[in-house]
Amino acid sequence: MGQESLGFDSTKLTIDSGHGVLHTRHRSVPPLRVRLGNENIRDIYESCSRAPIAVVANATSVIGEGAEGPKTHLIDTLLALGIDVKKVFAPEHGFRGNLHNGANFDDGTDSKTGLPILSLHGKHKKPTPESLSDVRMILFDIQDVGTRFYTYLSSLFLVMEAAAENGQVVVVLDRPNPHGHQMAGPLLDPRWKSFVGMIPVPVLHGMTLGEMAQMINGEGWLEGGVQCNLIVIPCEGYAHSDRWYPTIAPSPNLPTAAAIALYPSLCPLEPTVASIGRGTQLPFQCIGLPGVDEGDFAFTPLATPGAAPHPKNQDETCRGRNLQELGKQWTESASGFDWKLVFECRKKWPFPTQPFISSPVFMAKLTGNKALEEALEAEHWPPAMTELWIDELIQFNDRRKEYLIYPLLRN
Repeated sequence: MGQESLGFDSTKLTIDSGHGVLHTRHRSVPPLRVRLGNENIRDIYESCSRAPIAVVANATSVIGEGAEGPKTHLIDTLLALGIDVKKVFAPEHGFRGNLHNGANFDDGTDSKTGLPILSLHGKHKKPTPESLSDVRMILFDIQDVGTRFYTYLSSLFLVMEAAAENGQVVVVLDRPNPHGHQMAGPLLDPRWKSFVGMIPVPVLHGMTLGEMAQMINGEGWLEGGVQCNLIVIPCEGYAHSDRWYPTIAPSPNLPTAAAIALYPSLCPLEPTVASIGRGTQLPFQCIGLPGVDEGDFAFTPLATPGAAPHPKNQDETCRGRNLQELGKQWTESASGFDWKLVFECRKKWPFPTQPFISSPVFMAKLTGNKALEEALEAEHWPPAMTELWIDELIQFNDRRKEYLIYPLLRN
C-alpha cells in the first residue's frame, strides 16, 4: 500500500526517518495575530449564557494572548457578561499555574471571585458526579503543548468522560499547538496507559485540543464508547505549520519557546539520574549528570519555590550540555524531536553498578512502551525503532484527517 493511500500527502508532509518525525514541509508565520477561541465572545455567550457552567482554567486562560495592552482572565470576562459560573476546575500546576510537576493540591476558593476551585490533580483527576450536579456546561480553556505526556490532554479526556456520563456539554475554547507542525515518537501501548498517557496517540500528535476532543469522540476512546456532547469554538488565523508559541508559560518549567520545543525530547530523562535543568534558570534547556567530568556546561539544581522545591540532584554539580540554542533552532525548523539526546546522555553515565534509569515503569508510561529503555542498553542507537514510528505515524495521520479543523500549510 502506497504512502498516499495511507493518508500521507507528500505535498504537505514529509518524513524525518532518522528521528521518527512526520512533519509539515515548512514552517510559516501567521500574517496576523492568531485569535484564540476564548476571544470569540459572541459564540461563548450564545453557547453558555442560559446555563450554569463550570470552567477548566489556569493561568493561561487569558483573553488577548499575544496582544498588546492589558489582559483579562476568562473567568472575569464570563462573570462580567453575567454568565452563571458555578466553579472552576484546576488541572496539574493549579489554577495559578505555579505548582511544580506532579504536585497534588486540594480544593480551595479563588480569593478574587469567591468561586470554588476544585482540584483535578489531587484526590480526584476526573470530575465527580457530585461536582457536576449543578452545572450544564463545562468550558475548557487551557494552553497545551501538544505532547501526550503533558497531562492537560489527560484532563480533557477525563472531563469529557465525566460529562458524557453525567449529561453535561463540553465547550473547548481552542488554541494553537506549539508542536502542531509535527507528529513524532511511538504510539501508546495500552498496557502502559496512565495519567501521563491515556489515549493511543504518538508522543507528538500535531493536533490542537479542539481537534483532539473531536478525535476522542469520533474514535470511541471514552470508557464504554460513550459520546460527549461537544462544542469546539476554534481559534482564527491558525495553520498547523505556523511558528506559534504562548507568551504565558503553560507550566513553571516551560518558561520559554525553546523549553517547549525541547520538552518532548528531554522528558524521558525524568525517570533517570540525569537532570534536565529543573531548579535552574534553564529548565528543559540543558542536560547533565552528577559526578562526571565530561561536558562543557556545568549547573547546580537548587530548591526553587513553586517550580522545583526538591529538584533531582539538588545542590550537586551536573555536567553536560546547554541546549538553549538547539531549542531556539527547533522553534523555527520543520522538524524538532530527538530521543538520541537521551541515548547520548546514557552513554556518558560512567557508573555501571548504579542504574541510569531510576524508574523503568515510569519511563514506559512516559514513552508509551519498553522500546526506549531497551534501546538505552544497546551499544548503538537502533534505527529500526524510529522506522517503526514512521509507519505508525503515517497510519495515525490517516485516522486523524477527518478531525482536523485547521489547514496543515498556510496558503
